[in-house]
Amino acid sequence: MDDEPKAEVRTTRRKFWKRAAIAATGAALAGAAYPLLEAKWCRLTRRTIRVPRLPASFRGLSVAFLSDLHHGPYVGLGYIQHAIDWTNALRPDLVLLGGDYVSKSPRYIGPVCEAMARLRAPLGRFATLGNHDNWESGAACRSELDRAGLELLDNRGVWLRRGGDRLRIAGVADMWTEVPDVALALGDAHEGDASIVVSHNPDYAEHGRDPRVSLMLSGHTHGGQVVVPGVGAMVLPSKFGRKYAGGLAKGPAYPVFVGRGVGTSGPPVRFYCRPEIVLLTLV
Repeated sequence: MDDEPKAEVRTTRRKFWKRAAIAATGAALAGAAYPLLEAKWCRLTRRTIRVPRLPASFRGLSVAFLSDLHHGPYVGLGYIQHAIDWTNALRPDLVLLGGDYVSKSPRYIGPVCEAMARLRAPLGRFATLGNHDNWESGAACRSELDRAGLELLDNRGVWLRRGGDRLRIAGVADMWTEVPDVALALGDAHEGDASIVVSHNPDYAEHGRDPRVSLMLSGHTHGGQVVVPGVGAMVLPSKFGRKYAGGLAKGPAYPVFVGRGVGTSGPPVRFYCRPEIVLLTLV
């Protein structure tokens, strides 16, 4: 009779350790899967940014900024279309696109540009190219963006007008693959004007120190994509460390807002660095 309780205890312990092993295995699998899930867990980032010299009629302007979509083998078209639908639902006044629309093959250029053609904004939709776009085929990207009705601003700009006020929207070519020229992009803007410049690579702010720039918008760094709590990003493609990892940074001559991107480059993972759609309100 005395052996029965002991046998029962042994059975209970076996069940406990079996359940513990199953739980540990499940936790390990969930932990391994989480970075893959976060890579598609897009969020909306809203920021209000003070823009020097912004004319009265443009105060409160809403700007949707999307960068680093990276359509390719790891970032599907369905996910990108969801991001575009979400952007349209925000009803922005203006859409700016920060480059790196494709990865790995030029065959992804046409589909992603066709998807981006669905973006809507009353004041226009403007784009610059990133290093991945030029690596796959800059010529094809230019052609497909034009076919999609998206205006390319590589070393050029346009004036937006409201009443008697004007706002310069400009872009520079990617500094890794082309020659950016902010002076050419700003054209006849003077220091009394407000000018917003899109540069795929935020490092350009350290070189293109034109005082006419009020705000630069960039992508490229993905926020580091994989961020270890207490340590920081494992890899940042910037010569200036964490300065341009993401969010609003102070450049030598003007502020730089860096979006963390919609897609992923390289391994399709993110950790403590969710992808984002950015909606800026200018004041």
